[in-house]
Formats: sequence, structure tokens, C-alpha cells
Amino acid sequence: MDEFALIREVVRHLADRAQGPWVAVGPGDDAAVMRQTQGHDAVASIDTLIADVHFPASAPAFYIGYRALMVSLSDLAAMAAQPRYVLVALTLPTADVSWVGELAQGMAAAARDCDTYICGGNFARGQLSITVSVHGEVPTDKAVTRAGARVGDQLFVSGPLGLAAACVRQQNFQLRDQLSALQKAYFMPQARFDLLAVLRANAHAAIDISDGLLADAGHLAQASEVALNINSADLQLTEGVTLTDALKGGDDYQLLAIADKPLAGMVSIGQVIEGSGVSLDGVEQQPDGYNHFVA
Repeated sequence: MDEFALIREVVRHLADRAQGPWVAVGPGDDAAVMRQTQGHDAVASIDTLIADVHFPASAPAFYIGYRALMVSLSDLAAMAAQPRYVLVALTLPTADVSWVGELAQGMAAAARDCDTYICGGNFARGQLSITVSVHGEVPTDKAVTRAGARVGDQLFVSGPLGLAAACVRQQNFQLRDQLSALQKAYFMPQARFDLLAVLRANAHAAIDISDGLLADAGHLAQASEVALNINSADLQLTEGVTLTDALKGGDDYQLLAIADKPLAGMVSIGQVIEGSGVSLDGVEQQPDGYNHFVA
């Protein structure tokens, strides 16, 4: 099958996710055309996922596609942006029609869960990788960045941490009909668009937890020029999850947010204090986490 026939096959599997109310021109032309919303800022991000680095190449293509889209969309959620559309560039060693169709179905499922559309992309031949460019919008000047934390604020997290890291640590990738809690956290993370209104109304800063709690808390602390203290007793660990999984594992895609009042749907796990860096129970920590260029 040639490239253009493969594109048509992908569009078929994307079904209702290839066209939408704000997609004026979708897949098949030189570029997509979007209708913009007045009074909003555009928000965009891009991620590349490499086989056997960001996902096991042997996993079912549906789950690879779902995960690839959702972890990329999570960056928009962290900035309180509503997702609008997605572009996908796929590099394949061979044109495996069945595999690509299942991948597209997984991506479509994730797009459906987030009310967004996959409106274009590209194919190339080479080592298996997936590049996802996500585009959203937020009311003008309402984007939540990493740089607004203030001394005296509280640190909040949107859900349990470490499940996906425990899945990776255990190499628990043998999938059955029903995913375990750890497998679901890894293969089907949920970008937290349900918290957009909460973030826009009350959050001073936020980030999604992709590289590990300590590392991403370190990014917040550095951007805001403050220090963060995490209370280990407030980290509610799930069965099979270690404290190290929760602190350093990454792949959670829960939100870490900072505010001066309780955030509905989120749990307080620490405080913003004077200084720099990140502490655990008052003891300064190295912000260890995933880093592409550190062994």
C-alpha cells in the first residue's frame, strides 16, 4: 500500500474525529483550516514518542495510539486550555495497514474522550516514532503557566501518583482483556480537562506530571523563583506503588497546581515556601526524574 492509500485508510479509522464543527478543512489537503474563537489565545505543544522509549513497541497498537494522543494533550490541560485539534506525524518501518488502522482507532478514542479532532498529519519511513502536535485555546490572558506560585500558597495534585511508573518498573506490559489499574494508568492516562474551570479561576501555576513529581515540582519552583515542600504523608499510595514510584517515576499525567485556596477535585500535598528547590518533609531533594539526555 502506498502513502496516499495509507492516509485514506487512517482517515477511515478516525471516522468522526477527522472532521468537526471548528475544522473547516481536514485531512487530505495541503494544510488544515481551523475556525478561531474570538477572545481566546492559541495554545500549542508538540511531543515525539519513540518506540521502546516512550511506549513498548510490542503493545497493541490501539493502546499505543491512545497513550500517544493523551499524553500530548495533557500539556494543554496543564495550561487550562481547551483542546481543539491535533496533527500527527508517523514514522513507520513498513506500511502495516492493520497496525496503523488499530493505532488510528486508539487515537480517535482519545480524541473523542477529549472532544478534539485529528485534522492532518504526515507519514515517513524509518524507525517507529509518533509525533503529536496539539492545539488548543484559552480565554485571553487566562492561560495558567509555571511561573505564578507565591510564598504561602498550597501545592495540589489531581490524583494518585506512581501507578504508571510501577507498571514500567514491573514491566507489566502483558495485556489481557481487562487492564489492571497499573496498566490502565500507563496505557490510558487521562488528560485532566475536567479541571479547566478550577484552574482558570483559582490556580496561580500548574504543570502536568510527566517526568516525576520531584522533577516537575522543581520546574515549578524554578519558574516561580520559590521553594516547594512536599508532605510524604499526603501522597496517597495505591497498592503496588512505592514512594519512589510516586516521587520519581513520571508518566502520571496528573496535574500539579499551586493556589492560595483549596482546588476542587485536587488534594493538598505541600506548601510554597521561601528559597529555591524542592524538599520532602523539610529535607531538600534532588529533582530526579526522567530526562532524555541523562542515563
